[in-house]
Amino acid sequence: MKRTFFLWLILMGTFHLWAQTVSTGTEFTTRNTPVHDPVMIREKDTYYLFCTGNGISIFTSRDKQHWRKEAPVFDRPPEWAVKAVPGFKGHIWAPDISFYNGRYYLYYAVSAFGKNTSCIGLAVNKTLDPASPDYRWEDKGKVIQSVPGRDMWNAIDPNLIFDEGGTPWLSFGSFWEGIKLVKMEKDLLRPGEPEEWYTIASRPRDFATPDTAAGNAAIEAPFIFRKGKYYYLFVSHDYCCRAEKSTYKVVVGRSEKVQGPYLDRQGVPLQLDGGSLVTQGDGVNWYGAGHNAVFSDTGKDYLLLHGYDAHDRGRSKLLLEEITWDPSGWPVPIQLGAGQ
Repeated sequence: MKRTFFLWLILMGTFHLWAQTVSTGTEFTTRNTPVHDPVMIREKDTYYLFCTGNGISIFTSRDKQHWRKEAPVFDRPPEWAVKAVPGFKGHIWAPDISFYNGRYYLYYAVSAFGKNTSCIGLAVNKTLDPASPDYRWEDKGKVIQSVPGRDMWNAIDPNLIFDEGGTPWLSFGSFWEGIKLVKMEKDLLRPGEPEEWYTIASRPRDFATPDTAAGNAAIEAPFIFRKGKYYYLFVSHDYCCRAEKSTYKVVVGRSEKVQGPYLDRQGVPLQLDGGSLVTQGDGVNWYGAGHNAVFSDTGKDYLLLHGYDAHDRGRSKLLLEEITWDPSGWPVPIQLGAGQ
């Protein structure tokens, strides 16, 4: 999730104040639920929604339509993150949830505004049910870190995928040199040895931009979804977090290998600014929409993302849309309608 310009601090101030006043137990309907960067998983008969927020926000639902705010993952900022990222006060970005070897793995990002002073952390839990005696988030600390002047990538927006052989890979990143993919150890705690890194998507960057600045190559929020023989790489193009000026959109490419290359419908590599449109704002109901996840449930695939509500001062809300696939195996572009 980008925090590129100081203008963001002004435009997003309203969202932050509003989101922070949402109390545990407050209930919402889909398209009215205040989220940013959502990801979803189901345990038994309950859906769990994780998203950007103080301590990582959680919402629960039994039907994917009515959502209840729960207590956050962390009740205080992780100590390692406070030390690693100057100015970090507990607002955690872009979580990613997976179930693996009997436990839930929750990656998350902490970062300075508009800089690639960023880290990806990891927390694990035996269950997602806060009423269970086994419910306890165990923070495993830092997994990956980016440092200005050393790295031309940003350690944010993590997403875990397992390839056909069961090997774990983590995609992440935004702006700078684009989206990265790294092979992980089987314990998911660190990059594998020997390390394997790939650039799987990027956009043209102004060469006049200093290495320490995010620049104008607006790409972020990777999510890799395996269906049939293909891995589908969803990324967000253009700008989030600007209320009515948001231009966020979701594009996709696919590959038969998790390492890529990922090509769009026209055969353009995502490393070369490719990407077929999946959805975007219409300027009437939603100014922009992006930072998606894909969730499969009861034989259907869903696109999960946030949009900037044109009927509510551009506040960020939950969008959940069913994906349909055309005969050639591409997701049919989704037209976002009026809020529910």
